[in-house]
Amino acid sequence: MYKFKREKQISFTDFNQPQGLQMNPNNRWVKKAAMIPWDTIEAEYAKLFPSHTGMPAKPLRMALGSLLIQKQYHYPDEELVEQIRENPYYQYFIGLPGYEDKIPFVPSLLVEFRKRLSEDVLNEINEMIIAYNAQQDDDDSDDGNGDAGRPDQQDSATNSENAGTLILDATCASQNIKYPQDIELLNEAREKLEDMICRVSVEYNFYRPRMYREKARKDYLALAKCRKRSSKKIRKAIRKQLQYIRRDLGYIANLLENNGIALSRSDTQMLDTLQALYAQQQYMFTNNTHSVENRIVSISQPYIRPIVRGKAKSPVKFGAKPDLSVDETGMCRIEKLSFVAYNESAVLKTAIANYKERTGHYPERVLVDQIYRNRENISYCSNLGIRLSGKKLGRPKKDADSKAEKKVAYQDNTDRIEVERKFSLAKRKFGLGLLLTKREDTTRASIVLSIIAMNIDRLAAMLLRFIQFILDFGFSYARFE
Repeated sequence: MYKFKREKQISFTDFNQPQGLQMNPNNRWVKKAAMIPWDTIEAEYAKLFPSHTGMPAKPLRMALGSLLIQKQYHYPDEELVEQIRENPYYQYFIGLPGYEDKIPFVPSLLVEFRKRLSEDVLNEINEMIIAYNAQQDDDDSDDGNGDAGRPDQQDSATNSENAGTLILDATCASQNIKYPQDIELLNEAREKLEDMICRVSVEYNFYRPRMYREKARKDYLALAKCRKRSSKKIRKAIRKQLQYIRRDLGYIANLLENNGIALSRSDTQMLDTLQALYAQQQYMFTNNTHSVENRIVSISQPYIRPIVRGKAKSPVKFGAKPDLSVDETGMCRIEKLSFVAYNESAVLKTAIANYKERTGHYPERVLVDQIYRNRENISYCSNLGIRLSGKKLGRPKKDADSKAEKKVAYQDNTDRIEVERKFSLAKRKFGLGLLLTKREDTTRASIVLSIIAMNIDRLAAMLLRFIQFILDFGFSYARFE
């Protein structure tokens, strides 16, 4: 159940400050709160709770605000709750009516926040925030120029022309998992199967089969503690672990078929994962290969896939692959998010179509990496009058490009660096570099939250710089007056 109150958003002057505490109205969290249309988002958030019964849910501002604070400083769930309890600016940001020296919610509720605010919902919220601040800028410009800045007052022919810039690139959001090795995965799978057999035997009072757990452990440690691992030793250790797993899977299948045992939902999902892992490892062992389709690299997070990036530091990463677009105002959006590796060039048409839907016109130029410049994309952009950056396909011509073409290519390459800066900022400051979530849906939500937090931080920084400019200008004017 969700109780949505159609009340005006709380202002800073209405915030109940403790006696003797003078809060700064120009604090960054106060400015960030002004960047978000809480009432509009709250109305959409209420649609996620169709039922009118049950325990009332927390407000959207509390849920989203807490997750944005967590993205900014990478707090664990328990530490985040304590930080909110101690900081009045955090409490204002999440929508509390006044400072209270108590926790606003239990830490475990943050998992429900991330599950409720799905990837699609957060993408819509990101668009609402960008549109809200764009509208605020238009209103400010209208105050001084009348109706000159209104889009509906512009000439229709102007709207049909291409304008603006779209920058597009992909990266990998690494997951916090142990580097996968075949022997490590097989040993973990064997231990989980043995634990499952023991629990089922105790629960249903069955005779526990002989599993030789100590011997299997010694066979694993014989390779794990070996400094120099030859291919012969590795194959021998993998063969033994595969035999142990095949026997344990046979035990569980026998218990399920002959005794009518029903596993729990979590055990059923784990068993499916372990069976898929065993099938993949058996295939690679039999065919003497190290690649297989949809390879499982983590038992606890089986949705994660290896992403080959070709970087010198880490050629292969493990996590999600997001395609990020940056417009001419510096706002970021996720065009595609997948845990399976894909060719980024297929996202170009979708990103351009989304840009057209948002602005009403196509971009003047699209700045991309060389992988996006295939014949299909070049022809698509040429038909729409869009200039696609990058080198031309085919063998370079003998005659060098003109100075004007070189200048344009250099400027495009310089402007395209903006998306690389966004990747670096999101990974260093907003938690995109190492994701700590465990579920697939919460991981997707965490990635979109990083982008939203980065957009809000940019909007607040721009506002603070504008305020500082006004103050400095007023001080200089009063000085020379």
